[in-house]
Amino acid sequence: MNVKRVFVFLGAVAMAATATAMTKTSGTATCKAEPATPVEIGDMAGHSFMVSKADCTWTGFEIAGEKYTTAVSVSEDEMHGDKSTSNGYHTAKVAGGDQTTAHFHGSMTMKDGKFVSGGGTWTFSGGTGKFKGITGKGTYKGTPNADGTVSYKVDGEYTLPGKKKM
Repeated sequence: MNVKRVFVFLGAVAMAATATAMTKTSGTATCKAEPATPVEIGDMAGHSFMVSKADCTWTGFEIAGEKYTTAVSVSEDEMHGDKSTSNGYHTAKVAGGDQTTAHFHGSMTMKDGKFVSGGGTWTFSGGTGKFKGITGKGTYKGTPNADGTVSYKVDGEYTLPGKKKM
């Protein structure tokens, strides 16, 4: 009986020692996509692949006191008519030059070749400088703008190495 309590206690201590503090953050990325050319797969009408790239500017999103400024998103998109799924990477920079990269997965709806709605999830996959070793995840939801850009409301949480719960 006492041995069991010791193992339970040691397990609880180990979990507490490795628990990390997650910090919430949110902001908006406004992105302008470069023209992309779909490549038809040929199995059915409207089924195609394309590679997309967009330049983005950020407002509000902050990590460890550093505000995101600019970013580039690159994705591969599988289109089925006006619906698509996207897998890609978003690399964002802060004023000091450090950056983070997040892998995202989502879906979108288009009408007459224009973005209507979309969203998905993301997970940090890397960082440089003070963001090296960053972990975290979140969600995003896009809204079209009259000028052809798309604004993505991004919510998430992150942990930097060395930040432990007390």
